[in-house]
Amino acid sequence: MRRHVMVGSIQLALLALAAPAVAQSSPSAPQQLDTVQVTGSRIARAQVEGPAPVTVITAEQIASAGLVSVPDVLRSLSQNSGSVQGQQNTTGAQSTPGAQAVDLRGLGPNHTLVLINGRRIADFPLPLNGRSNFTDIGNIPLGMIERIEVLTGSASAVYGSDAMAGVINFILKKSTDGLTVDYRYGDTHEGGGDSHRLTLTGGFEKDNFSGIVGVELQDKSPLWGYERDVQDSTADAPTARRRLPRLVAQRLNWEDDTNVAPSGDCSAMAGLNGGTTVLTEDRYGEPLCGSERAIAYRTIENERRGATAYGAFEYRFNEDLAWFADLQLGHQKVKLLTGTNGNDVASDHMGWEFHDPASRNNNSAKVFYNQATDNREIWSRQFSPEEVGGLENRMNTTTQKTFSITTGLQGRLGENWDWEAAYNHSQYKADVDMPRIRAAAANEYFLGPLLGYTSSGYAIYNPDPAKLFSPVSPADFATFGVMSTFKPKADNDNLNLTFSNSALFTLPAGDVGFAGTVEYGQQSYAINPDPLALTEDAYYGPRYGDGSGERDRWSAAGELRLPLLDSLQASVAGRYDRYSYGDQDPGKFTYSLGLEWRPLDSLLVRSSYGTGFRAPDMHYLFAGEDYYRTRYATDYYACRSDEPGFSDGECYDDGSWDVSTFDVYSGNQNLDVETSKSFSAGFVFSPLAGLDLSVDYYRIKISNQVQVQDRELLRSTEADCRLGVTDDGASVDITSPTCVDALARVIRDADGEITSVLFAPINIANEETSGLDVSASYRFSTATAGNFHLNGSYTWARQHERQLYPGDAYEDMLDVSFSATTLPSNKGNLGLSWDKDAFGASLFGNYLGRVANYDNDAWTDSTWRFNASARYDINSHLRVALSVNNLFNKMPPKDATWANYPYYDTSWFSSVGRSYYLQVTWKLGGAAL
Repeated sequence: MRRHVMVGSIQLALLALAAPAVAQSSPSAPQQLDTVQVTGSRIARAQVEGPAPVTVITAEQIASAGLVSVPDVLRSLSQNSGSVQGQQNTTGAQSTPGAQAVDLRGLGPNHTLVLINGRRIADFPLPLNGRSNFTDIGNIPLGMIERIEVLTGSASAVYGSDAMAGVINFILKKSTDGLTVDYRYGDTHEGGGDSHRLTLTGGFEKDNFSGIVGVELQDKSPLWGYERDVQDSTADAPTARRRLPRLVAQRLNWEDDTNVAPSGDCSAMAGLNGGTTVLTEDRYGEPLCGSERAIAYRTIENERRGATAYGAFEYRFNEDLAWFADLQLGHQKVKLLTGTNGNDVASDHMGWEFHDPASRNNNSAKVFYNQATDNREIWSRQFSPEEVGGLENRMNTTTQKTFSITTGLQGRLGENWDWEAAYNHSQYKADVDMPRIRAAAANEYFLGPLLGYTSSGYAIYNPDPAKLFSPVSPADFATFGVMSTFKPKADNDNLNLTFSNSALFTLPAGDVGFAGTVEYGQQSYAINPDPLALTEDAYYGPRYGDGSGERDRWSAAGELRLPLLDSLQASVAGRYDRYSYGDQDPGKFTYSLGLEWRPLDSLLVRSSYGTGFRAPDMHYLFAGEDYYRTRYATDYYACRSDEPGFSDGECYDDGSWDVSTFDVYSGNQNLDVETSKSFSAGFVFSPLAGLDLSVDYYRIKISNQVQVQDRELLRSTEADCRLGVTDDGASVDITSPTCVDALARVIRDADGEITSVLFAPINIANEETSGLDVSASYRFSTATAGNFHLNGSYTWARQHERQLYPGDAYEDMLDVSFSATTLPSNKGNLGLSWDKDAFGASLFGNYLGRVANYDNDAWTDSTWRFNASARYDINSHLRVALSVNNLFNKMPPKDATWANYPYYDTSWFSSVGRSYYLQVTWKLGGAAL
């Protein structure tokens, strides 16, 4: 098989651009990893690592730790400290259904470059939260991974844009002998979410032609909220207000802000939501029909079914020339169901509220005139599983179709020149079915025909209230409960020529290595939305925006590895990239430097420095206008004016100053590129055979970082600016850049009420993080008890802060009072494994340091989660293994302030609980397992 050519970081050994790594298998015969030969763990890490730390996770380590998906593996990394959407995240799961991201150093998913076999892949074709692009790691086949290499820190000098927080390179299997059949069954202790995975991998070699082919089939059932005691009811909420039953049907008299009691005390609806719908009260003591159980009709984990095929092939014409090709093809269907929090029906695809943009007065498109009562009213309705024909009919369904191919030639010229010419194409297409409520049809069903408009602009109806408080048949629901289909697509094409020379010339201390590359790339995306989703009145709930665009990229890069002394080596790399889109042609030169000093064979002292840049996301540039209807938007200025001394949190919780807004998001083609500086310094020490210790300090600073403005923060900031003081008494300058911007974006009508917030991606002034990475590994063998391996890693974020505008104060993103999601200062893992003859066992623990509670006024305690596994080799070609994840069945920590469903932070926790996985691996032919 061909040698893998990874255009590695300058911090890695330059020889053929291969990243040196330490094999993590048990001590055995020498093993070839790329161009560096290592022997189990008996070669000291200090002898093979470069000037910047690289974490290598092998397939054996993944299996030993009981990690069952690529997102699980990356969540276990101590350096992966960012807050990313969980599968229960309402907004994220709706906007990018089924996709999952990684966030190194907490700098954002779009600042981590994800590669497969060293090649870029297409982004997920829908933007994260409707805003920024990112790479979906959820559909990478775990069973085909040979190892994962993680480089943290700016690596733009080698990889170009996106590699600001680091690079994650998934190396898929390149060779195998015989046919390996691997089947895994999984289930949960609390019930629900069972899964099946079958992986078939086989290799061949005939004369000069060789290859490997693999297929992975996956079938995973969804896990539902009602299947977990901690979130199966509103009674699980920590606050009295949120413990009230979820709204099922409500009739509000707009004139005096009181509910009209349903006739029959909701008895007609008693059979809905599993017989839990009753007459109850809202937070103001007003009557409505509600259900404690209706809140839990959503998924904790997605349903996923599909197949992924992979092939890697090589044909050697002679010793100096070979053709190669890698091919990946995936087809996955992912289904999930999300909802809104509390009693809020806004944006809920299982809810309806009268909606007519033409019926608008005082920003109240949801208010109509009831001819029978001579009142203005609001009618609201949630639909039960019995009414929609089963929850399956309202699940968001995404059919993911991925394809990538890399092909080219590689060879050698003369004694020292290696080269590779390659073309890579990657495509991600999806058919996304989003459940929606067709507004006009639902209005007519519940209210009857539209009779016109009043002189003040309200729609006129003469409805029958019994319709609102009666069950809807599945047939009737189908007349207004529809699917809105999007067909997004993203493409990434690259041509590159790479050449290297391990002995370009010779210095007194040794040969100088060189590598260079020239590249051309093209990137494009198109959301291709349902046209009706772009209109203001077709569907009830949020409008989904459009966006499409393409850009070209040219780049050239070079690297040198210089032996200065026998014990001292230097590395230097430089790269220039230029992008072209619209009338913009941003370009950037980046460089990196590295030093490696080995005063002893067992000690490496290292340091690296690099600059980085990032071109703006495609959707940041090309997004069309996207509208967000917010029913409960707190007017902090009105609240704090009426109630001096109230904090923003008190204004938010009180709810008396909530307004409905129609917010507008749009792209910005005038965005500047982001730039970064990255520094690391540390050492690797191997004092004993089998014992390795590394400690590295890191610091990354990003300037002009692109972020989307926070609407809640804009409204809060606007209040500070108008009042001249924050809610905790600090003075505010209304002429500051922050105030000028906030006052222009929060739009008020002639009566002083907020009607809209205009928000967009902008370049912020600065974001910086620094800290320590510590890792240790110790292997030892005994004559009678077998072989043991203890390993662990720990990351301490000493600092993580941002400055939104030049001149503004820095915000501490690690502090409990940080206005957005607080990042953990500490994260780590610890593993212990043992094997003897046919038996093996392991224990793996993940540690998450404290994170802020919902109110950002206290800490949630740090947590540990443990996985345990055991294996038995029935013979040399047949293995059975059992894994237990979340061994002690730990549920999310209690947070008395997390009042929104599911009552805990889904960025860090889930309620899946203990899970069991039984795996059988059978190898037909070839060497032993």
